[in-house]
Amino acid sequence: MTSQAKATSQPTAARRLVETLVANGTTHVFCVPGESYLAVLDALYDFKDQIEVVTCRHEAGAANMAVAYGKLTGKAGICFVTRGPGATHGSIGVHTAQQDSVPMIYFVGQVARGDKGREAFQEVDYAAAFGPLCKLAFEIDDPTRTVELCTKAFATAQQGRKGAVVVALPEDMLVESAGPRIPAPVANVQSGLDPNFLAALAKRLEAAERPVLVLGGTGWNEESLRVLTKWVEGLGLPVVLSFRRKDLLDNAHACYIGDIGLAPNPKLIQRLKSADLVISIGARLGENPSQAYTLMTPEESAAKLVHIHPDPQELNRVWPTSLAAACDASGAAKGIAGLAVRRSWANTPWLGEARAELEAFTTPVPVTGKVNLSEMFTALAKTLKADAIIANGAGNYAGWLHRFFPHRSFGTQLAPTSGAMGFGFPAAVAAKIMYPNRQVVAVAGDGCFLMTAQELATAVQYNANLITIVVDNGSYGTIRMHQERDFPNRVSATDLVNPDFAAFARSFGAFAVTVDRTDAFAAAFEQASKAGKPALIHVKTSVADIAPGKTITP
Repeated sequence: MTSQAKATSQPTAARRLVETLVANGTTHVFCVPGESYLAVLDALYDFKDQIEVVTCRHEAGAANMAVAYGKLTGKAGICFVTRGPGATHGSIGVHTAQQDSVPMIYFVGQVARGDKGREAFQEVDYAAAFGPLCKLAFEIDDPTRTVELCTKAFATAQQGRKGAVVVALPEDMLVESAGPRIPAPVANVQSGLDPNFLAALAKRLEAAERPVLVLGGTGWNEESLRVLTKWVEGLGLPVVLSFRRKDLLDNAHACYIGDIGLAPNPKLIQRLKSADLVISIGARLGENPSQAYTLMTPEESAAKLVHIHPDPQELNRVWPTSLAAACDASGAAKGIAGLAVRRSWANTPWLGEARAELEAFTTPVPVTGKVNLSEMFTALAKTLKADAIIANGAGNYAGWLHRFFPHRSFGTQLAPTSGAMGFGFPAAVAAKIMYPNRQVVAVAGDGCFLMTAQELATAVQYNANLITIVVDNGSYGTIRMHQERDFPNRVSATDLVNPDFAAFARSFGAFAVTVDRTDAFAAAFEQASKAGKPALIHVKTSVADIAPGKTITP
């Protein structure tokens, strides 16, 4: 099942592949090792001073870590998996990268070229299987094109609407001569806004009584956000952040009025519906932020929506626009920040009332159980530094986090817009490996955590001393909530029997403590912070407190 390396005077395809990673600034590779790409693992050995190879315990964990890398750096996250089961195990990370517009390259070992089409051991047609899940999927059959095609993978993943690229690597191809081509870094193309578009936008803003700026998507950087924030501040322009993009503007900023996604502030949704101008930069305005496509009618969006997105195919696809431009988020921000608008909303009820509504919505709420997550996450925000990274997956527990934890700086939120359970914990492990001097906290529900909990071993192995908060209500909470709504008092398939999560974590060599009341959390978090090793806080909550302001009878 493996191929004998052929004598060659030129570097092998595997060597050139790794050289291409180095040329493009890759610092970490996440993988589960496999025999189908042994030659790449061998080539990585020669570059261990430049690329850290992180060995994971499941391909889903490895893929999610690569997504986290892409989110935090803006560069393509790199994941290597073996063929067949390895590839399909990690497919969720590919889907998350694509839905989240995150640059990622998913390298998959493949059977030898001479065995293709025979349903050889673990053979999969990766272009057919992964094509609908990603931006591009292809196979490298010619070793002399390795540099060309791996460079194409970087360019595709990192430009336009960013996303996932899947590259299949036949094992025999990897040990053949790759030819003389030397890798060079991809110089990402930057786009700007047309002067006529900017002039038209300025006129629209000056005529608007109730404007709102919506920020979302990827492709941002600290400089573009800095200049845009200064411009927004000068105008008193209300800013809304899209689903799980809460780190694009300091949530304490006077112009920030909330985020849109799952269970948003109802008053914010009404405010957006009543806006006479909605300027969206970077956000697709997909199902969750648009409240199942009810935020505007097509007629309303055609009159008031200004949509800026890096993918021209996204514009006018769902929402008819009054103005539209294909431009990356950072380029758009810098162009718009240069607009001189003779208007201000700083001292108007339009901004003041919206900010007051946000502050009321993010005030802790009462609960029936002994643990109040709204108070816990409010207190956590006061404890952590402004650059602390918070990661989560999917589940009702995340609604408490997103509502009551304010983000203060860019690059601090790791959360899947794809709604992928199991994402947050491995993403946080990757973040701590990449940034060992920053505080990193993973928040997971009991169901969410156990989907990728084996990466505790990875955290311990790589001294990734993050803190994980497991919110345990003994239920698949989101589904239970919907179940009670649609089929009350008929609980089916949503109850969970869980382990002692603290004991589970300690078995890996991590520190762990259990919390069953709100006032015990602060001391537990302090202990975890001082543990000097990966730490887990097992928070036992009541399923009755199913969501902020909502209860069910357990």
